[in-house]
Amino acid sequence: MSLLNILELSPSHAFGIHEQANALPYRTVIDQYQLDQIDLTPYNVLYITYFVDQEYLLKHKEIIARFLDDGKVVVFCGHLFRKWLPGASPMMPKEIKSYHDYRVQPVEGAPLFEDVKVEDIVYNKGVAGFFARGYYQPPKHADICLTFTDGKVITYIDRHTTNGTVIVHAGRSLLDYTKSNKTTDKIGSQMLALLEKEVAKEGVR
Repeated sequence: MSLLNILELSPSHAFGIHEQANALPYRTVIDQYQLDQIDLTPYNVLYITYFVDQEYLLKHKEIIARFLDDGKVVVFCGHLFRKWLPGASPMMPKEIKSYHDYRVQPVEGAPLFEDVKVEDIVYNKGVAGFFARGYYQPPKHADICLTFTDGKVITYIDRHTTNGTVIVHAGRSLLDYTKSNKTTDKIGSQMLALLEKEVAKEGVR
């Protein structure tokens, strides 16, 4: 039985993530503007993706801070441009001179991208640039999972800034890498395994 109880904020955009996420028993989706109205006590993961209203999150950043103070997990996949996520700096756009600049390299031992082929990450139907177009300056002591080949960080885990865990990824939802018939299908299941491990730690309620 899964330990996970994920609350996802849906921006209700045109790509239908709301419907996809609702099909999963451990993943509850609400409209993003309900964050300041819902009781977060039952949830141990707050999952936030691209297209979310970051002005709204900035206004209610204390809710996210309290969630992390309780030792829980916050995931953000997207382009951060407001200071609502503890320890996180704004995403910086990657300078691209050639499609080769989109190439990535998983960090050895990082579970999120284990056994995932770089070519499958970088190219979608032969075109590069869909996976990540920017990078983050991670906080000190963060665990780095994925970088561009120049070392700029795409994905990291921060277990030190707060009492909880912050996972940041400069791209689309990591849970939604499934059913593509590529090795990137492993990312979704490995993300779930990582979240299971985080919420199992002492102090996560």
